[in-house]
Amino acid sequence: MTASAPLPPQDAARVARRALPLLDLTDLSETSSAAAVEALCETARASGVAAICVWPDFVAGSARTLRGSGVRVATVINFPEGGDDAARAVADTRATLADGADEIDLVLPYRALMRGDAEGARGMVAAVRAACPDRLLKVILETGELEDPDLIARASRLSLEAGADFIKTSTGKTPVSATLPAAEIMLEAIRARDGRPAGLKVSGGLRRVEDASAYLALADRVMGPDWVSPTTFRIGASALHAELVRALEAAR
Repeated sequence: MTASAPLPPQDAARVARRALPLLDLTDLSETSSAAAVEALCETARASGVAAICVWPDFVAGSARTLRGSGVRVATVINFPEGGDDAARAVADTRATLADGADEIDLVLPYRALMRGDAEGARGMVAAVRAACPDRLLKVILETGELEDPDLIARASRLSLEAGADFIKTSTGKTPVSATLPAAEIMLEAIRARDGRPAGLKVSGGLRRVEDASAYLALADRVMGPDWVSPTTFRIGASALHAELVRALEAAR
């Protein structure tokens, strides 16, 4: 997204107060370690974020560390490749649930959708949904790779119809991650949905308070000013956390 002018300190603090409880504080780096995740958990506990998002290997330890804190533990499945192996995705989901995961972030088989296999993509979402009936399921569309607005809209509808609680923009592992135009398409699909409500997670490339402000403003415009909450809107970020804290400190 295009960089916007810095917000005045009081406006930045207002955005930070709103955005901090929406964060999925994330460590999906290749160099992630038990010590790094332990530190992430302590930061999450102190900051009052919605969740942490970590590799499956770190779910059990995170669940122990965060027990009773109110911070949820999310992990990633079929990540980041978005392959076609639904049986593997289901097995990995069940294993992470046994370790204590509260939320599953599943990468849609987006390449299957791009080559016309919508039912294959839908089938994986439905299968993982069946494997985690009582846990939050976020489906990552990888919108920067889908690119075409019609494909993004189709992926959004397909994922919601197959049982996603949230649709998520991106893995953060591709050249193009979250964009405002893609997020707007996804919000329109959520708004048009009949029946069970759903949410949006924006992820990848959000580093400034102004980035958070732009996505919050978009959600307010499309969904209404009272829609955004941790149950409907998440921000997947790591670098953003420090900027939000800095904005709050600067306004004191």
